[in-house]
Amino acid sequence: MTRVFITGMGAVTPIGNDVAHYWRSLVAGKSGAARVTAFDPGEMPYSIACEVKDYAPPPSKQGIERWPRATQFALTVAQQAVADAGLTIDADNCERVGVFMATGGAGLAMVEHYIMGMARQGWDVLEPLSLMHMLTHEVSAAVAIELGAQGPAMTHTLACASGHYSVLEAYRFLQRGEADVFIAGGVESSITPITLAAFGRMGAMSSRTDEPERACRPFSIDRDGLVAAEGAAAVVLETEEHARRRGAKIYAEVLGGKLTGDAYHVTAPDPQSDGAVRAIVGALQQARIAPEEVDVVYAHGTGTPLNDVAEALALRRAFGDWTDRLYVTSIKSMIGHSFGAAGAQSLVAAVCTLCEGIVPPTINYTPDPAIDLHIVGNRAERVDARAAIVNAFGFGGHNVVLVVGRT
Repeated sequence: MTRVFITGMGAVTPIGNDVAHYWRSLVAGKSGAARVTAFDPGEMPYSIACEVKDYAPPPSKQGIERWPRATQFALTVAQQAVADAGLTIDADNCERVGVFMATGGAGLAMVEHYIMGMARQGWDVLEPLSLMHMLTHEVSAAVAIELGAQGPAMTHTLACASGHYSVLEAYRFLQRGEADVFIAGGVESSITPITLAAFGRMGAMSSRTDEPERACRPFSIDRDGLVAAEGAAAVVLETEEHARRRGAKIYAEVLGGKLTGDAYHVTAPDPQSDGAVRAIVGALQQARIAPEEVDVVYAHGTGTPLNDVAEALALRRAFGDWTDRLYVTSIKSMIGHSFGAAGAQSLVAAVCTLCEGIVPPTINYTPDPAIDLHIVGNRAERVDARAAIVNAFGFGGHNVVLVVGRT
């Protein structure tokens, strides 16, 4: 079986706009939550978010600096990952380099923007590329065009599991020999009135708007919902043969992964966690490792009452007695829930854990007796991790689990 390595990484997050700053902030337990600045929330009860700060779009031949923020993020993390990998894309290899960027709702912000503009000024407020900016495929197309990657290109959308699935699908394409290299990840930027109001009406949002940095409390007894976020992350994936031939540095190996469906409810998790259990067990089976070889879990951990209990049950059912030995963390306590980018952001952090031997904390943590896990709470912990699983569970019952290992 073809081995697949991670050789480059990029990140744009509410606590750092490259991997180094992102990682340092995670380990330090820094929160990116604050009152919304993208628009004036006024008296709106859903007025906090984890926004990307001090961001400047990269130069591009397409004039991306005038394009939607999500597309800018996608290009930024892709360029970071390719540079980090020391990868050159040229006429000799471009047809063997693919791009799978994913999103839950890139384009939503532009739909809202254009509708409001038309209501004020009429139809001719639209730009020539307005349609493209509203469609989800743009985030992958823009990256492929900018980098000259002519291999398979696609934008996946599986709600909160989108970015994670893009990495899994790229892994599978590489194993089938359909490419040598992939840039894969996820992106999201939809901090808008309609989006926040819709999540709020769903009952998913934290009501702690008076203390944004303490609002998101995954696995805690006093958790009351998620904090919306934006950002992006991407990795460069290569076949072993390609990576070794060019002498690439190797961060970690993608050992396997699994996608399952709950077929239970459009928003709520299955209370028995059957789909999540099948995803975890299936990922371990594809990775050909025993549960006892996993040391760290990067949990989906949104901070909603139902999700965290369901995920804890899934881990207990999948890992049995070994569950007590797992170091479990949710970085959404610091960066919020960036939906389509969330799984990819967790994957980058998990790779850093394998390389550095540190698990970032779940901040704002107060133990919940109903959740019987070893949560890395409030302070980072050191662990000599051999392998980690990364969970991403999306609305509608999309469950994606990846296993990554130290090389």
